[in-house]
Amino acid sequence: MASKRHKILNLFLILLPWFSVVFIGKSSVKRYSLAAVFIAIFEIINHLYGRKRKWWEFYDKPKSFIRDELPFDIGPYFPMSLWFLKFSYGNFKKFVLINAIANGLFAFLFIPFLKKIKIVHLKRLNYFQFFTYIHYKAYLLYGIQQLIERSKRNIGTT
Repeated sequence: MASKRHKILNLFLILLPWFSVVFIGKSSVKRYSLAAVFIAIFEIINHLYGRKRKWWEFYDKPKSFIRDELPFDIGPYFPMSLWFLKFSYGNFKKFVLINAIANGLFAFLFIPFLKKIKIVHLKRLNYFQFFTYIHYKAYLLYGIQQLIERSKRNIGTT
């Protein structure tokens, strides 16, 4: 059974990032949503793999992907991908820096906080390995958006 703090965290993880999408702008959502959806689905697959490899462990029993990992996927990943692309697409260095800061805060501050309040802890990864695990997807997100932009230009010129 999920603890009260776990339920509150899941609600926070899902609602807060999605409320922020209202402020992105319709054209940015339309422009970047395909890459964001791809990276969110890719992250779900990564979480399934990490769960199987026991890279982390949630404290609440019984174990449930839907309650444990899925809120991290459907909450922050899609909206944050939209925001990062909106503010930095076209400037790769800025994009990498923004992602490194956000992923570093998540890996080195938020995960220890989640361990302290007994939600989740890293089991077979250290914090730097976890940072690498979440950060490499930023390059994939940027590359996918570049492919999308390139294909739009090619379709527009034909």
